[in-house]
Order: sequence, then C-alpha cells, then structure tokens
Amino acid sequence: MRGVHVRDLDLNLLHVFAAVHETRNVSRAAERLSLSQPAVSHALTRLRLALHDPLFVRGSGGVVPTPKADRFATQVVQALQTLDVALNENERFVAARSVRRFAVHMSDIGADEFLPRLMADVGRAASGVCIEAAQLAPEAIAPALHDGRLDLAVGFLPGLSGTESAVLLDNERYVALVRRGHPLARRLKQREALEQLEFILVASHIEPARALHLLGLQSRVRLTLPYFTVAPAIIAKTDLAMVMPSSPAERFARRFGLAVAELQLGLPPITVTMHWTWRHANDGGHRWLRERLLALRPPRR
Repeated sequence: MRGVHVRDLDLNLLHVFAAVHETRNVSRAAERLSLSQPAVSHALTRLRLALHDPLFVRGSGGVVPTPKADRFATQVVQALQTLDVALNENERFVAARSVRRFAVHMSDIGADEFLPRLMADVGRAASGVCIEAAQLAPEAIAPALHDGRLDLAVGFLPGLSGTESAVLLDNERYVALVRRGHPLARRLKQREALEQLEFILVASHIEPARALHLLGLQSRVRLTLPYFTVAPAIIAKTDLAMVMPSSPAERFARRFGLAVAELQLGLPPITVTMHWTWRHANDGGHRWLRERLLALRPPRR
C-alpha cells in the first residue's frame, strides 16, 4: 500500500472488499451488503486504483482474488474485527431492562426443541425481549446473518460456512416414528419390513429423502409435507411412518402416544449447531442470547 494512507481511504471500501473476497461473487456481495451491483463494482474500482492492483479477475461462477488480494484480505478481516470490538466494548446489555428484538432462524422441529424452554427462560430474565423465529431457505441464511437480518441460525446446516458456531445437539440418529401397535414396528431393522412401510416425507429436511432414494424406497412415499408439525397427528391415525432425528421423534412419541423404531438407513448422525457472525461475537445482547441457548443443551450421554 505504498503511497496510500489510511486517513485517505474510505473504510466502507474495506467492507465491500471483504464481502467480495469471501463470496467470490460481486452480485452475492452486493446482496449481502444491501448495495447495488454497480455500487460494489464502483467501490472495487476505487480500491484497485488506490492499491495499484486488479484485486479480482473473472473466474468460473464469479471472481478470483489476486495474490495481493489474498494477502490484503487477511489484514482487512483482522482490522474490521478489531474496530468492531472497539466500537462495542462499552455497550452493556442489561437483560432485565432490554426491549431488544432478536431474529433467529429455526426449523419447525428446532423451534419445538428449543423455543418453549428458551421463552420460559427469557420471560423470567428479560420480559421485554422479543424473539422472532423464522425459517429461511438454506441459501438465504448466510446473507441474512451477514447483513444483520438474522442474529442467529440454529439447525442442521452443513452447507453454512464463514460463521462462528457452537454445537447444541450432537450425534442425533435417524429413527422411524410410527403409531403405537404398528405391525412392523419391531422389525424395521430388516430390509423386507422397511420395503412394506409407507412414508410421510418432509420437504424441509432432505436427508431422509436422500436415504429413501438410495434404498429404492421413494415409490413408498404417500404424503409430502412442508413441515414436521402436523405429521404426528397423521401418523397416530394411519400406518404411515416418518424418518426423522431421534430427539424430536421421542418427544412427539410421548406427546401423541406414538412409537419410535430403530432403523438402519446408512445415514450419518446429525449435529444441530448455532451459528452467528464475527461482527456479533462481542455484542452483549448476542452473547447473552447465545448463553441462554447453550444452557438448554442436554447433558452428554
């Protein structure tokens, strides 16, 4: 950066640079920053002129950083994180007096798992705090976290990267939820019994669908739903089965008088994780809400 002084540089250019470097795509960076694509391109042009380097060149599906851009990115991210800490270190979050709203991505089974206990806890400690639960498409979660529309994302989100995270539920296995007294319930580890089942499929959870496809059982799907919530009431009145993670299945079984059957689908265990961005890591309110959710983790078995 010879000939360039920080006092002459618009710090907004660094935010643009960091977003483009992380997404490798000008359009996605513009969406994350809530800017137009021409505005992002103009900012990059200003930074290229200041640094005497093209910074990014066209590549497959977006842009590729130059070697100088890669070296610069390391310093930029560290500098932005340092500034964020400095700007927020004096902000104190007093839960009992706060009227803050937090937006949290959760699936319907994630909400069923955590929201009742979370809201009881929040109601005792911070009666003015509001929680807004939302369910976004997987590709929309990262942009919403980075531009501040989401505070936290909770769920099985293996495709989400570039965030800080903490595990809430670990080693969840997949099981079948069936009505109590289902004639096949005790034999579902056997392939021939699985082939006689008829299934409910939940579109918002892709792993069971993938397993049924690999086992050649997709023709046995009789009902497709957008969410899990209504499925237990249907299972209670039919011989339909649903493949889902073990914790919510056991909870639904207790609530609706159903049975949980062990399966051998070849699916790996899943991990439910809480995600947030580094910009919120030192925010007092975020830290308080993360601690509330972490306190809801079940003891390790």
